[in-house]
Amino acid sequence: MPRSSDSYVCQSCGAVYGKWAGRCDACGEWNTIVLEPVEAGPPGSLGAKGAAGKGKPVPLASLKGGSAFEPRLTTGNAEFDRACGGGLAQASALLIGGDPGVGKSTLLLQIAAGLARAGHSVAYISGEEAAQQIRLRARRLGLADAPVGLAAATALRDILATLKAERPEVVIIDSIQTLWSDALPAAPGTVTQVRACAQELVRFAKTSGAVMLLVGHVTKDGQIAGPRVVEHMVDAVLYFESEPGRDFRILRAVKNRFGAAHEIGVFEMTGAGLRPVPNPSELFLSRGGEPVSGAAVFAGIEGTRPVLVEFQALVSPSSLAAPRRAVVGWDSARLSMLLAVLDARCGLDFGRHDVFLNVAGGLRIAEPAADLAAAAALCSSLFDRPLPADRVAFGEVALSGAVRPVTQAEARLGEARKLGFSGALAPAAVAAKSTEIAVAPVETLADLVAWIRSAEAGAARPAARAR
Repeated sequence: MPRSSDSYVCQSCGAVYGKWAGRCDACGEWNTIVLEPVEAGPPGSLGAKGAAGKGKPVPLASLKGGSAFEPRLTTGNAEFDRACGGGLAQASALLIGGDPGVGKSTLLLQIAAGLARAGHSVAYISGEEAAQQIRLRARRLGLADAPVGLAAATALRDILATLKAERPEVVIIDSIQTLWSDALPAAPGTVTQVRACAQELVRFAKTSGAVMLLVGHVTKDGQIAGPRVVEHMVDAVLYFESEPGRDFRILRAVKNRFGAAHEIGVFEMTGAGLRPVPNPSELFLSRGGEPVSGAAVFAGIEGTRPVLVEFQALVSPSSLAAPRRAVVGWDSARLSMLLAVLDARCGLDFGRHDVFLNVAGGLRIAEPAADLAAAAALCSSLFDRPLPADRVAFGEVALSGAVRPVTQAEARLGEARKLGFSGALAPAAVAAKSTEIAVAPVETLADLVAWIRSAEAGAARPAARAR
């Protein structure tokens, strides 16, 4: 007879302890350690005996691709398909997280309707809303006639029995934290329940060939709630992000076994639901009016998509002993490093100035290729000299002040040319190979500083290196 053992599990990170503590040593959260009974097998037992041959390896060359697992399901939503890597891979499991009210349920209902109208069988199972409430949302979005199967259930045993009987192609669970298994004594939403329910649903997807979309709640710091092992179970993890006061939403893939990680899909929230934005660069650029100092356009890459965003800088004299440094949308440590390089290698004096840096549009930039654009915006504001409105900039800055080449330069330049830009500030290695637009080569930050200070700031080639 199996014996019961108790363990104390952190509901924030899933760490297990032998006794209760007020603070979790793994994640630092307070009052998140909860007693969870665990059923253990008899000593020396691993449960039921395995069947011989079930785990026998087979030669890779002898495996043939099955037609049930090869094609992808296109949802009809180009931005969602892009974030997933070109569509939904069959027999896969995806975990979608986001802040409350960001639009997760709205997006998934639109995806379900698009798939159902294309002839695929879709089951939408909600543990947070009644079927009538989902129908009201569908009517508001103009999707009331879509042949989507709706259900309101939280018992894992009932859900799996229904799925095995109906055999839908796509299953949407909203959300994984509301499910519970009667085989476990823990309460719904606890780490034990979330882990066990996710494991059973992922196993069903792998054995049946269905696509499993799981909605996950997020913690106060923006991470998907529950144990991180759930993220390892699924094939893709997508975060649905938004900035307060803005209408656009970004679906970002942080893990994808069937596509590029860090791919993004951009949506705009409207009264009729989420509308895909095919050209997100238009959202993040403020084109119009006379050029102002402190603005530089960065040609970046998000996943496989080139995106143009505007860096805005304000440098003003400070009367404080420790000047202020504020940055929005970029790494503050990267800004401190860039200011130190500008001071040490170019003879500038940012140490007596307050520095404010902002990425327009609310997008967060993480790639090092933004160094050159940020430096151009900072120097433009310091010298009070506007940059040409038809130029973009990209390049990684080393501690020596050298500007290093970056990947996918042709894609960045192609996006700039498509949006009407006629020139670029880029590393010298990029200028030698460019066929898209005219590129002004920048070998060091001193070249950039000299070019901005010169009277011919719009010339195609930077001035000689400042001494």
